[in-house]
Amino acid sequence: MKASHLWRRSLLTLSLSLAAASVFVHAQTATQTFTPEVGQPGKDVVWVPTPQAMVDKMLDMAKVTAQDFVIDLGSGDGRTVITAAKRGARAQGIEYNPDMVALSQRNAAAEGMSARATFAKADLFESDFSQASVITMFLLPEINLRLRPKILDLKPGTRIVSNTFTMDDWSPDETATVGTDCSTWCTALFWIVPAKVEGAWQLPQGTLNLRQRFQVISGTLSSGSNASAIAAATLRGDQISFSAGGVQYTGRVNGNVMQGTTGTGASWRATRAGGG
Repeated sequence: MKASHLWRRSLLTLSLSLAAASVFVHAQTATQTFTPEVGQPGKDVVWVPTPQAMVDKMLDMAKVTAQDFVIDLGSGDGRTVITAAKRGARAQGIEYNPDMVALSQRNAAAEGMSARATFAKADLFESDFSQASVITMFLLPEINLRLRPKILDLKPGTRIVSNTFTMDDWSPDETATVGTDCSTWCTALFWIVPAKVEGAWQLPQGTLNLRQRFQVISGTLSSGSNASAIAAATLRGDQISFSAGGVQYTGRVNGNVMQGTTGTGASWRATRAGGG
């Protein structure tokens, strides 16, 4: 009996000790707050925060409004997403580091932006961001280049802003540098995803043959044996403009159809050859 009693007391003491240790560990964990460090390694890049002045400039270049859905690729501590949400936009961050995701969620809650600023723990290369109207990023050039085919397949008119780093030979539509409250990583590059217009298009006036290199287009308008090079050609998202045969054409591309008005106000319509 005495030995049994001592065994029970020992068991009880051990159980209480383990319980106390567990409470201590949980309490200690709860009081610890993850603090990111500049240069800490990530899956594809190290973390370097975008200066707030630069965040504001990037969103200004993209003309973010309450009608936009902004996705930030590699969202870090969430500052770009939260700033977009403060402008009334719906915004989401894609971030691989779960500690950064949790930090971003806390930051959004502290700013009262949890309803519009959300964060997903995910791999950039496995994520769907096809619904975004604006994409922001601060990634290395080789990452941008790997993402480029996916970005070029987005809806024409989608706005893309990168902090500092390029898209290789896809030249930006605009570039701006922040000179105030920003000492490093202060150049923003802006693109608009262009419609895909390469190929032959049929107009009543003849065949419009277009060549395309991202947002740069050239080509000819042919009628019978006569062909004239198009001039003053621009492509900005789904909006196209060019002149041919002394006529100025301005319109919008929608899949296999482009239509608009000429300089005299007459309507014009072109269909992609073989596209209906």
